Amino acid sequence: MPPADPPSVDGLVLRPFRAVRYNAGVVGDISRVVSPPYDVIDEADRDALERRDPHNVVRLILPRDEQGRDGDAAYAHAARLWRDWQASGVLAADEAPAIYVYEQASANHVQRGLLGAVGLRPSEAGVILPHENTMAGPVADRLALMEATEANLEPIILVHDGGPVTRSAVAEVDIKPPLADFTTADGWRHRLWPIADPTLLDAIAAELQPRRAVIADGHHRYATYLRYQADRDAPRPGKQPWDYGLALLVDAGTFGPQVHAIHRVVLGISLDEAVGMASTAFRVTPLNVGEDPEATLADSADTAFVVTDGHLAYLLDQPDAARQSVALPADRSQAWRALDVAVAHELLVKAVWGLPDTEDVVGYRHDAASAVEAARADGGVALLLRATPVTAVTAVAAAGERMPRKSTLFTPKPASGLVMRDLRLG
Repeated sequence: MPPADPPSVDGLVLRPFRAVRYNAGVVGDISRVVSPPYDVIDEADRDALERRDPHNVVRLILPRDEQGRDGDAAYAHAARLWRDWQASGVLAADEAPAIYVYEQASANHVQRGLLGAVGLRPSEAGVILPHENTMAGPVADRLALMEATEANLEPIILVHDGGPVTRSAVAEVDIKPPLADFTTADGWRHRLWPIADPTLLDAIAAELQPRRAVIADGHHRYATYLRYQADRDAPRPGKQPWDYGLALLVDAGTFGPQVHAIHRVVLGISLDEAVGMASTAFRVTPLNVGEDPEATLADSADTAFVVTDGHLAYLLDQPDAARQSVALPADRSQAWRALDVAVAHELLVKAVWGLPDTEDVVGYRHDAASAVEAARADGGVALLLRATPVTAVTAVAAAGERMPRKSTLFTPKPASGLVMRDLRLG
């Protein structure tokens, strides 16, 4: 049996649960029925995933109604599929509650973490710390889906600084055969193991309790968990299924995530104008033709950017300390004021270039090549950034602040559909 329920959600709690998973004996290759998270799937991806398999999880996480349309009826249709697939054996709940070790491995990186039901805490409790703001629309959408299905269909990602017990449990789990083992089309191998031993679960719980975690991915889903919880009567805090939400807890120090920069596309300014004005507040160095701007940024020890129109490129570094001090808000923490992305928006875009920091002027791309292409097509410049270290994200979150929008991209993201949580099972 798993350890007894805690009397309340106090501290960082990761609770065992009965995972609902695809039955390989019914659906065959699991890679055909999982998908990326809902918020990175565009309409073409959605269509392709639906064609891949009639039971692909995209039909649950981005549902359509029975006539193939979006709208309120789609949530009810997802709920019917969720229950029908369990009744028919397409999906099945594991017999015993467990915490799961989930591994994602490529040729260059391995991420492992603990999948469980995390105890929900408001940000002011200082246990689960957000680093981004949320928008009402995505939360309303996810809440409608959660209310219809009574399920957590996709995990959020939490990053924490683990201890020896959890690190050992995660590192040594592969001496046992996995519950699932498959490779998706993007080349990532996915493996899953259960941890159900009561003694080990108790030790993990004790080690996690005094720690805190930062939301790396899934801010809207976590906000949805909290809204769902707030809308329900909770006479026994910490004992209701809605007091918990599905989460992947990853140790930043071992088997941690990769963090990538999100680059900017700035309109309304030419490269000559951008470089000329930047020279009043930064050291400006032209890059050689063929020089890799991302490699140049990776070698930079301090705040640095590359600005390019796709033909010529310049390194901007060593910002003027006095101008930086004036440009960045004085009421922000030192951790926030030291962020490259904060310097980019507050000093470079707003103070030096004199541009409004709005999404119609400053756009976003997840890779440098598409940022350069967008700048070339629209007559602007690409502003390439360094990746924000996990330690910097954690420091900002610990200060009770939010990162500037579109600051970080954590990868890999969990495969949706590998592990799901039915709230009716507790």
